[in-house]
This record gives sequence, structure tokens and C-alpha cells, in this order.
Amino acid sequence: MNSQQSQETQASRQSLFLSVVAPLFNEQANLPELHARLSAVLRQITRNYEIIFVDDGSTDRSADVVAQLATQDPAVKLLSFSRNFGHQTAITAGLDYSSGDAVIVMDSDLQHPPELIPQLIEKWREGFDLVYTVRQDTTDATAFKKLSATLFYKILNFLSHTQIPPNAADFRLLDRQVVTAFANLRERTRFMRGLTGWVGFKTVGIPYVAQSRKGGQTSYSFRRMLRLAIDGIVSFSTLPLHVAIYVGFIEALLGFAYGLWVLYIKFFTKRPLEPGWTSVILVLTIMGGIQLMLVGILGLYLGKVYEEVKQRPLYLLRKTIGFQDAEKKPHAPNL
Repeated sequence: MNSQQSQETQASRQSLFLSVVAPLFNEQANLPELHARLSAVLRQITRNYEIIFVDDGSTDRSADVVAQLATQDPAVKLLSFSRNFGHQTAITAGLDYSSGDAVIVMDSDLQHPPELIPQLIEKWREGFDLVYTVRQDTTDATAFKKLSATLFYKILNFLSHTQIPPNAADFRLLDRQVVTAFANLRERTRFMRGLTGWVGFKTVGIPYVAQSRKGGQTSYSFRRMLRLAIDGIVSFSTLPLHVAIYVGFIEALLGFAYGLWVLYIKFFTKRPLEPGWTSVILVLTIMGGIQLMLVGILGLYLGKVYEEVKQRPLYLLRKTIGFQDAEKKPHAPNL
């Protein structure tokens, strides 16, 4: 490297400001190592960075551990929720409060290796606005989890116009203009991988192997994973509601067909029919199908409107560390 290139690299290191957003829930055992590894990596890239930990209503000492780290490292900052609002909302809060030219989102369980960050930065400097990671494998993932994840992405991409790369992780880099665009998306049902895909921009993926969790237990039970999958499908596809319409229409057709069959039995055969049974069955099948079809149509509009008109804030902050004028941040109310 000649002297001019060395000076340009040094200038780049001094001017670049990076933000790292790390949501956490009961991760006290992982935070010291995560901070040490993150700091070591970030110092090699730039002198200007911040590490924003977002405590999603932890019940252990996670917030206290972050507070202690903040006394030792001024780059460490904390957003502490008033309760558990969910992983996807915690990512949103971190992005709301980030200030970097580029923002890196990663989990706090050490399954997202900080040592991959230089590759994300390299792709960003090549001109990509959003650099996401793709899990090639997870060392402790069960066969069921791998199969369910594969099926989820296949179903979601089949139903939705917004295509999401299979096995894409929340571990990603967002350029400042992507973060600014994303800040305008305030819908209640949040699926971050889909939302970041919806905003567009120039994107590229990087493969990685997720490591085993170092400490603590995952907060993503099967029930929460199923809920996230449903939220992802509902947020980016109205096809399930259309299916309700189709099912209702088919049921109505079957009701009419059954009515014709009953009339045939009554007038062209000698098989006895219970008095009143025919009319009851006809009403139940035909009207039930029509009602289901109408409910599907209404639900197509009402379900979306209901969630948005309440206009509740996405999250409430109980405590912040390292932020000045935090209450002036848009979309981010404090208690």
C-alpha cells in the first residue's frame, strides 16, 4: 500500500461512523464477551462507533450488565423497554436511535459472529445499500427447525410479492438512507426481513455459519416462531383472506349442488326425507358459505385498518443510557 492509499484509508477510518444495534432478552451471560469481540472488530474499522443494546424487558440482570459496560466504554448505549415488546420492535427502536452512516443489526446471543462485520462493510463500500447474511447452517439447529424454516420461506415467497431470500437472518447492514426510509414504516405487525426487503435499494447477501448459543436460553419457542411466521405472512400477503373468499364460494356451490341432489331424491326417487331437514341443510350450507365469503371480504380491509387506527406507539422506554435529548427522537416516546 503506497502513502496516498494509506492516507485515504486513515481518513476513511476517522470519518466513518458506525452503529451496531443489538436487541437482547435475558442475555446477561453473553454480553461481556459480545462487547469485547464487537469492540475489537469495530476499532479495526473506525474510531467512531456506537453499540446500542436494546433491552426488550429482560427479567435478569441484562440491563445492569449493559449499564456497567457503559461506565467502562462510552460507545455503549442502552435502550430499556418498559416491558417485552418483541424482538422485531427492539430492532426498530435501535434503528430509530442510531446515528451511524451505516447501521449493523445483530442478535446478542453470539450466534451472529462480530468477526463477519468487516465483510459487511466491504460490500457496503462497494456500493450496496443493504447487506444481509444468509445462514448456511446452524451448529445446534435440529432437523425440524431447518425443515420448518425452509418451508416457511417457500410459503411466504409463494404468497407474497416481496421476495425474501431463504434463510436470511436479521444480521445485516443498512445504509443510512435505508434506515431513514425504514423509519417511515410504522405498521404494528412487524417482520423486519420483509420490511427491509420491501424498501428495495441495492442489496447483496453474504453466507455464514451460525454458532451455538454461548449462554442462556433462546426466547424463540416454537409458539413464538409460529407467531413470527404468521406475522410475516399476514404482513406481506392478503392471499389467506382471499382463500377464505374462495372457500366460502366453493362451500356455497357445494350447498347448491347438495340442494339439487336433495330435490332429485325428493321428486325422482321414493327415498323418504325427514320433514324440514332439507330446508335446514340448504339454509346452513348455502348461507354459511355466503357468510364466510363476506366475512373474508370484510376481514381483508378491517383486519389491516383495526391494527393501524389505534395508533399506539410501537414501544415505550423505561430507561436510556448514553443518549442526549432522547425524548426528542421521533416515534420514540419515553415514560
